[in-house]
Amino acid sequence: MATYRMRLSFPDEALLLNGCPGVVGMAAVFRGEEPELREVRARVAERWTALRRMSHVLDTPYASDAPQTSDAPDTSDVLGGDGRRAPRRRRAHWVVREPFRPATHVLAARHKLDDLWADVVARPLPDGPPPWRLYVVPGGPDGGFALALVAQHVLLDGRSLETLLHALMDDIAPVRATGRPPLTRVRLGAVGRELKALTARGQALPTPSPQRTSPSVAVRTLSSDTFRAARRHPLGTRGATPNELLIGAVAGALRAHFGPAPHWPGTRPVYTAVPCDLRARDSEHVLGNGATAVQIALPLDVDDPVARLRVCRTSLQTMPARSGVHAAALLPWGETVKRVAPWAVARLADRAARPTFAATATTVLKWRDTSSAFQGRRLRHVVGLPPLHRPGSASFLLAQNNSACTLTVVCHLLPHSAQRLADAVVDEFEALARRQRKT
Repeated sequence: MATYRMRLSFPDEALLLNGCPGVVGMAAVFRGEEPELREVRARVAERWTALRRMSHVLDTPYASDAPQTSDAPDTSDVLGGDGRRAPRRRRAHWVVREPFRPATHVLAARHKLDDLWADVVARPLPDGPPPWRLYVVPGGPDGGFALALVAQHVLLDGRSLETLLHALMDDIAPVRATGRPPLTRVRLGAVGRELKALTARGQALPTPSPQRTSPSVAVRTLSSDTFRAARRHPLGTRGATPNELLIGAVAGALRAHFGPAPHWPGTRPVYTAVPCDLRARDSEHVLGNGATAVQIALPLDVDDPVARLRVCRTSLQTMPARSGVHAAALLPWGETVKRVAPWAVARLADRAARPTFAATATTVLKWRDTSSAFQGRRLRHVVGLPPLHRPGSASFLLAQNNSACTLTVVCHLLPHSAQRLADAVVDEFEALARRQRKT
């Protein structure tokens, strides 16, 4: 019997009901000899046992079924087949059913990292144990190994994955629970403008039909020199931020792959969802889902890559204020909706997951520790795995550390689209770097 029971937050439940597989991941890739499985399990037991979130199991009527998107309200006044009142449908909860068991979750991968990502991205983790796994992954031709953390997004977001992997490094203090950041006050007009932006309909990425689409994953590495050279644009300014660079490069890659905006089937904008972490500095280690996403129109109608960066800069300057509206008004409103009309959460989640509202997602994760090591093996780079969304969508994740940047692309388009789009994004970075070096 469960000794702990807690309702899902609004972001948790929306991720549970959005109709997507919802698997996310992050891997730390190291130099040196692969450690034994028992050594990794011992470190996990030492550093993660006290983190209650890592023992959470979903107790929900949706756990064994496909995510529900029915418009019917969830009430207790439903007649059963015999005319009697049917019992009220259970609400989703987190429960802790058994002690923390690293042996169940820390496993040896049978494949290389690229194969592991392709294997897990399109299907939810099995029911039963808490929905996360840590794989010890053998290295490639040049040796080394990776620690790859995979989880259902309903349990952990990208910042949580980073926090947990950091906690496994040598000489790192265990993660400790902290409080939530205080909410700021926002004006009603700002709330209205953000609601209008969230409900603005765009267009999905061009695909012939959902029946011909399939998931694909690709990982590419960018050298630090290329990334730093590309960041020096636009000329005469402080330089581009990683978010500006990624969004501009994605816009250029979509133009190269599908053609400029006039060649697209629709005239509406193509939106990208840009995650924004809502944790404050003193709560940055809170596990769970502590981020929101702001929709930005991709500058597909701009030919010049530096001009695209300037457009992205203008759009992203509004992100702090817009994400503040999410934190102070929209997420609390979502919690109210979940309590008063829980059936509406599935409708909201289904709508938000449609590619006409966010055809792409563009995420930047930065590994801040420059001297990370696992049992003396030095960190080489980090690799992310963004979630797979519906047909007509693509997700782009740029993971940075001191020595390298890696790009992961997850698509639900025609077969092998992820590989082509990843190559096109890297081409955009390299073109910006060459252009900067010539000046």
